[in-house]
Amino acid sequence: MGRKGMMVGQVEHLVKGDMLTVGQKAPDFTLLANDRSTRTLKDYAGKVIIISTIPSIDTGVCSAQTRRFNQEAASLGDDIVVLTVSADLPFALKRYCGAEGIDKTETLSTYMDMKFAEDYGVYDIDWRVCQRAVFVIDKAGIIQHAEYVPVIGNEVDFEAALAKAKSLV
Repeated sequence: MGRKGMMVGQVEHLVKGDMLTVGQKAPDFTLLANDRSTRTLKDYAGKVIIISTIPSIDTGVCSAQTRRFNQEAASLGDDIVVLTVSADLPFALKRYCGAEGIDKTETLSTYMDMKFAEDYGVYDIDWRVCQRAVFVIDKAGIIQHAEYVPVIGNEVDFEAALAKAKSLV
């Protein structure tokens, strides 16, 4: 049903979907934006894409990850786009972005069908959330960086993801 892939306290959660690897074509997706419109991978064609996945925007580490990528996005230029993906409702993401001033990062939701989460190998089926991870996709749609964080409370390696994204423009 799933692979053991994420620690929550002392409990190992099952994660559904295969882990993506560098050199693989990024799976297409359809995600909900804060206004309930849809976004697909094709909407970001010709850009380097950083995809930050988080369990829930309303937790400390997830909030800090989103704020950090939003702050970094301000200096990345127009060739790099930063997406934060979670299973939170679009309404919660919109509320959070308004309250926190998140305006350089696009927050997107996979809550409708969790297909993105499964396709990107981050679907925590025990809690129906996304495992914390970060992906960098080049302008041709190929994964150039993939990091899966095995402990829910740990952060991603921001510097590695940002350095990879900058090297691709």
